[in-house]
Amino acid sequence: MEQVTEQVVSRQGAAGRRVVVLLGAGGTLGSALARTFAAEPGTDLVLADVSEAALAATVEGIEGGDAKPETAVADVSDLAQVEAVVRLAVERFGRLDVLISNAGVLAQNGRIHNLTTADWDRSFRVNVLGAVNAIHAAVGPMRKQGSGSIILTASVAGMTAWSHSAPYCVTKAGVIHLAKVAAVEYARDGIRVNAVCPGTFLSGMHTELPQNAIDAIAAKHPLGLGAADDLVGAYSYLASDASRWTTGSAIVVDGGYAAP
Repeated sequence: MEQVTEQVVSRQGAAGRRVVVLLGAGGTLGSALARTFAAEPGTDLVLADVSEAALAATVEGIEGGDAKPETAVADVSDLAQVEAVVRLAVERFGRLDVLISNAGVLAQNGRIHNLTTADWDRSFRVNVLGAVNAIHAAVGPMRKQGSGSIILTASVAGMTAWSHSAPYCVTKAGVIHLAKVAAVEYARDGIRVNAVCPGTFLSGMHTELPQNAIDAIAAKHPLGLGAADDLVGAYSYLASDASRWTTGSAIVVDGGYAAP
């Protein structure tokens, strides 16, 4: 046990810098995470997203930081593309300290008997296989250096039941359990694996909803609807040495949604 702890404490490179790869850097949460990590001193950042336009918007929103982030367009459901992103990070910066798997899809598909194989396939390929590919690609360099933190974005939907959203609920439950299994498998390599489970937070998709719909969603959260910036602290914690004894956890950040 002491040996594992020593490995986890020494997570940064010789120059004291930390290398972070963020998959799913586009969108509301992805861009908030990118801004947060780019602003942290001593952090080298690699951003990836399936949408080149969303990726460009995220980079445009980053101010300051030690260095301009590296970027790559990648589909997380394709292992070769995820491996290419990790390879970019290692070749450019020499190591990989943190990998955040944040890519995901949410669709209200209807009741289970109305779902098609395609409905399930897309959710599994992005939400579950994407997280599997992230772990697969990250553990190589992390095992070599004897340390690393992998953070998977899950959801409170993986702990509760949302009507008409079976593929999302089921796949996010899978992500939570994947984090637990990977945490057990790679603890002896000095690698920690955890999940963050957001509740509903204000994002671009809410701009098209009527106010009464937004109010109804907010009413289910004792603290009201949050924003992406309310979530980033959990990721910062899991990426830091403050969480060196935290692995296999699913950290819920949901304004109290799952409490009742």
